[in-house]
Amino acid sequence: MPRALFNGVVIAESNNYEIVDGNIYFPAAALKLEYFKESKQTSVCPWKGTASYFDVEANGKACAEAAWYYPNPKQKASHIKGHVAFWREVSIEK
Repeated sequence: MPRALFNGVVIAESNNYEIVDGNIYFPAAALKLEYFKESKQTSVCPWKGTASYFDVEANGKACAEAAWYYPNPKQKASHIKGHVAFWREVSIEK
């Protein structure tokens, strides 16, 4: 089962996911919400839309904007609505 790990803690895991641009997007229900905090950061992808971010914190360590999602993705990316992907210090195990 794919899972996202940060600082030795599993912060998300699910057998249901989407792969876009080489990134695994986990369904929001797979997140362990106690490790996530909404960030004010946004970015724009020309074909997916505007991304929002989460900061992640586990075992006393934090990583800003380590997870992102598209609250209102464009039509071509509609299948990742309600899904979250990771980068920076978050590792993905398949």
